[in-house]
Amino acid sequence: MFMGEFEHSIDTKGRLIIPAKFRDQLGEEFVITRGMDGCLFGYPMDQWEVMQKRLSALPLNKRDARAFVRFFYSAATTCSLDKQGRVNLPQSLIKHAELEKQCVIVGVSDRFEIWSQDRWEAFATKAEENFDDIAENLIDFDL
Repeated sequence: MFMGEFEHSIDTKGRLIIPAKFRDQLGEEFVITRGMDGCLFGYPMDQWEVMQKRLSALPLNKRDARAFVRFFYSAATTCSLDKQGRVNLPQSLIKHAELEKQCVIVGVSDRFEIWSQDRWEAFATKAEENFDDIAENLIDFDL
């Protein structure tokens, strides 16, 4: 399980340190792709396979399903860590998440997310302000 919040900087070559707590869970190869809310999603291969099964079950006759699958897969890239625990992110993903110097890597159960520090702070502030309302809206899910 991925959990926690970690700050690291991305270098000019697009290399970003992945938190040591996440590295063992990732294995030799993992997948990073576009995420929602302007971040990147990272999946260990076993969770990527689960996601692939869910996505392949979406109906091809639905325009939104086709668009989501197309957008999600088109940016997906298989990654590995270098000896310093860094991943080299492609420019297309850096651009999507607007990653600059400071980044935030967040554990979210079966995946991790990579955020620009500015976007993460804006999201976290809004979520904190509305946390009680969000929780109340999810009460039907037995939380």
